[in-house]
Amino acid sequence: MDFGLIGIGVLFLLALFVIASVIKTVPQGKEFTVERFGRFTRTLKPGLHFLVPFIDSVGYKMNMRERVLDVPNQDVITKDNATVSVDAVVFIQVLDAPRAAYEVDNLDFAIINLALTNVRTVIGAMDLDETLSKRDEINARLLSVIDAATNPWGVKVTRIEIRDLSPPHDITEAMARQMKAERLKRAEILEAEGSKQSAILRAEGEKEAAIREAEGRKESAFLDAEAREREAEAEARATQMVSDAIAKGDVSAINYFLGQKYVEAFGKLATSEQQRTVIIPAEFSNIIGTITGVGELGKAAHDAVSEATRKPQS
Repeated sequence: MDFGLIGIGVLFLLALFVIASVIKTVPQGKEFTVERFGRFTRTLKPGLHFLVPFIDSVGYKMNMRERVLDVPNQDVITKDNATVSVDAVVFIQVLDAPRAAYEVDNLDFAIINLALTNVRTVIGAMDLDETLSKRDEINARLLSVIDAATNPWGVKVTRIEIRDLSPPHDITEAMARQMKAERLKRAEILEAEGSKQSAILRAEGEKEAAIREAEGRKESAFLDAEAREREAEAEARATQMVSDAIAKGDVSAINYFLGQKYVEAFGKLATSEQQRTVIIPAEFSNIIGTITGVGELGKAAHDAVSEATRKPQS
């Protein structure tokens, strides 16, 4: 009876094994390859599938989702013999499960080594300055080369990114000094341009001020000359009138000139710095008469000028 129970248990386990080998559930994002006597026959998509027991078996379980592979850090010599430390990441996606399973052995290892060699090739063909400033160009070139190389494996390389690209410490210090010198140069150039512009504006301001000052002096001189001209015309007219009066025998005209000279002389005597006492001459009464005559003569001249002014208007 014990042997009967053992036999039932063995049969039960065998049944479970057969069921497990026949029924296969493929999760979403994966595909299984089916082999019959070691030869690939078909691919199992996500879902429930049934296999022929003891004949069909699952060969490879391929991840069809996009994955990220870390490319190890490595030292690369650039075209100008500078050493830089580079590491990257590669984004891949399996599009054809059978080819990815059977066309290459150890897919991830193959892609990582392919990326390592191509990083060395691409960066080795560039100068240090290009390497540091053209990272997008490096990524594009690497993507083109690696994607073309992995296409026979049924793999699509979606992106490749240089994660870190660092030159040696001494080169970094040299670049920092160069950048500082360049910035100081720019600052000095800007300061010199500012001083130049300031000097130009100052000179233009001084020039404008000098021009305006000269114009002011010119206008002032013109007005002074015009005033002197009018004064001379008035003096000449008054002298002509006095001369006409003298020619007619008017004594007041003669008194006008004599009184004018007399008053001028007396004024100079009174304002002299060496004159302490002013002595009024006995003929001072004549001065008053002279001034009276001058007043009458001035009134006559004013009337004559007014009459001459009214005639052109009429």
